[in-house]
Amino acid sequence: MRVVLRILKALLALVVIVVIGGAIWLYVRPPELLRVGDGYAAKIVCSNVFMAGRDPDAVLYEDVQAPGNPLLRLVRVSVNREEGKVSARILGLFAPGHALYRGAFGCTSVPDGDYQAAANAALEEDLAVPPPSEELWPEGDRVAASNNPKLAPLLADAALAGPAMRAIVVVHNGKIVAERYGDGFDARTPLLGWSMTKTVNAALVGRVMLAGKLNFDDAHLFDAWRGDGRSAITLADLLGMESGLAFNEDYGAVADVTRMLYLDPDMVTLPVNAPLVDKPGQTFRYSSGTAVLLSRIWMDRLGDPQRAFDYPREALFGPLGMQSAVLEVDARGTFAGSSYLYATAHDWARFGQFLIQDGVWNGQRMLPEGFVATMRTPTQSSGGKYTQGQAWLAAPGGDLSAAAGLPSDTFWLEGHDGQSVAIVPSAGLVVVRMGLTPSRLGYQPQALVKQIVGALSSP
Repeated sequence: MRVVLRILKALLALVVIVVIGGAIWLYVRPPELLRVGDGYAAKIVCSNVFMAGRDPDAVLYEDVQAPGNPLLRLVRVSVNREEGKVSARILGLFAPGHALYRGAFGCTSVPDGDYQAAANAALEEDLAVPPPSEELWPEGDRVAASNNPKLAPLLADAALAGPAMRAIVVVHNGKIVAERYGDGFDARTPLLGWSMTKTVNAALVGRVMLAGKLNFDDAHLFDAWRGDGRSAITLADLLGMESGLAFNEDYGAVADVTRMLYLDPDMVTLPVNAPLVDKPGQTFRYSSGTAVLLSRIWMDRLGDPQRAFDYPREALFGPLGMQSAVLEVDARGTFAGSSYLYATAHDWARFGQFLIQDGVWNGQRMLPEGFVATMRTPTQSSGGKYTQGQAWLAAPGGDLSAAAGLPSDTFWLEGHDGQSVAIVPSAGLVVVRMGLTPSRLGYQPQALVKQIVGALSSP
């Protein structure tokens, strides 16, 4: 009996040692997967609380835990509204992730916990969203009732709208003709576009090109590439996702994309130091790192850091009337042109209408002649699915638009978890669909767009 008791005591002591040792290990050297999860949770909660005015617990559950990795259900968040800080920890203890609200620059992921460095990276400005204008959209936010009774039932169809739909806006011939919102969301709610941000970032590249400070064939883009094969990478290669740089975009594990977004305070570091694995201009590789490099390039070409920080609002959002649009920065002051643009559905629709109008707004040419055509021109290396200008010809999760029964000139902005803007120039149509709809659910918005095209074309 004494032997048994001794064995039990020894086992108990071993268990205690293992638990304490594991806790120390998690505290001192947490695995990257846990750090990514907490960084992601802190960033998403921060943006939705401080910009969209949503409840932090609801954001944590609806946007982070419910659709994500089961480990995220162990995350707890803390929000300091006075200081604009959000922290997230597994079990409230381990692998802390941090985010900081930066006013007009939205929220910044702060992987190293250095809030002061993040605060100093860009001059904080107030985020002042004006009250709704009584002018008709797109000059204002008032929407006239649709004259087409066929559209309302299409938007109300749960199968067409998709799970967890948050906003649908239909623009026809320059006017909003139908819209619908999910519970808790409305026309004033800023919504994250994820990779739809890439296409907007490309438009900022186009604005700098129109100013004569960039060209498609520019090479020798970064000092770090001097003297090796990467110096041959051109701006056009980056825009078409044909840089030849290694980049892992797998969101199912800790990969280059999640390291860049949630583990590195300077998002440029990883992609700019990536090795060249293919000859530039020959191989398609989808890369959020490429979009961040484009941000850094156009910001540097403007010459003045403050002008670069002001540029999205002054050169694009302001002229288009996208008053809600916030392009967020990383913790060292580079715009996260891969992923982090928040805007209302009305403002996403304004950007779609801008592209239908070939980069002209209120009679002013804002993108170079042919730039929108570049956004619609397929790259051979992508099998014709991706374009030369950070946009898609393939419908989300599917084939080319024509194969989906859509007009052949349809092109797309597409984002993670069910964000899309379908642009159909031949039909004068823009369809914005926002939500939180993971790809595993199999939703594809092309069925909705096809039905809308049919409804608007029928007598």
